[in-house]
Amino acid sequence: MDGVINVFKNTGMTSFDVVRVIKKTLGEKKVGHTGTLDPEASGVLPICVGKATKIIDYIMDSDKVYEVEFKLGIKTTTYDLEGEIIEEKDPSSLINSEISKAIFSFEREYSQVPPMYSALKQNGVRLYELARQGIEVERQGRLISIYKIEDVEINNPYIKMKVTCSKGTYIRSLCFDIGEILGVGAAMTKLKRSKTSKFTEEEAINISDITLDNIKDYIISIDDALDNYEKLVVSNNFSKLLINGVKVFDKRLTKDKIEIGRLYRVYDENSKFIGLGKGDQKGFKIEKLLIN
Repeated sequence: MDGVINVFKNTGMTSFDVVRVIKKTLGEKKVGHTGTLDPEASGVLPICVGKATKIIDYIMDSDKVYEVEFKLGIKTTTYDLEGEIIEEKDPSSLINSEISKAIFSFEREYSQVPPMYSALKQNGVRLYELARQGIEVERQGRLISIYKIEDVEINNPYIKMKVTCSKGTYIRSLCFDIGEILGVGAAMTKLKRSKTSKFTEEEAINISDITLDNIKDYIISIDDALDNYEKLVVSNNFSKLLINGVKVFDKRLTKDKIEIGRLYRVYDENSKFIGLGKGDQKGFKIEKLLIN
């Protein structure tokens, strides 16, 4: 069984717990998730099964939508309520327009410093492992994009909002950074991922509802899971060369227009899915072969 299952993860379980449930239900060894959700977070967690594990990176490399709540006036070691409180301030003097201005100032590209309690590695060691030993190290900021912030509800000290962002964004860090600008600190209190790539909460199946009888109804084919990439049809005269790893530089390759540097879902003229391909000045080549 090869494909992707759009799973909704509940709070109180890890992303690997979800993978274990799918493995056990299907009796399948090759199963992987497409981007860790913290145990206390809920939301969309696409699970790749069988040959679909080859496209995990391509699903992860996509925009996300989160619904978050955070509390002003509190700082913790983890940037959420799971950590130890290290500072408290009274945010009651802040007016809504001031809070709103700080929130929307992050609707841009910025260098975000990840929290110490994260799975990122530094010198081969995960940051959370160092944090648990009481060790804090300097972290390099990572360029991320906050494309859109909407549905902001201010009920000081609690704030709710919806965030559309790039891959690699830590919402906990965003909440922390907003608290820093306001000078009172902030900690995330609730988090739900409502969308990642093409996968939405509305179309997901809750992990607690999955059974052997219904799981096959939720398997999405590999090429359908990648339909956020534009389709490209290549001539059958060249498809074999592409499958064999050859870079093709020939105007007869396709009737479609190819944009240099853009990734495409590639099909032959018989509608057979070949894989993901990309073109440059020297020709077009398959980047990830996915043909059955």
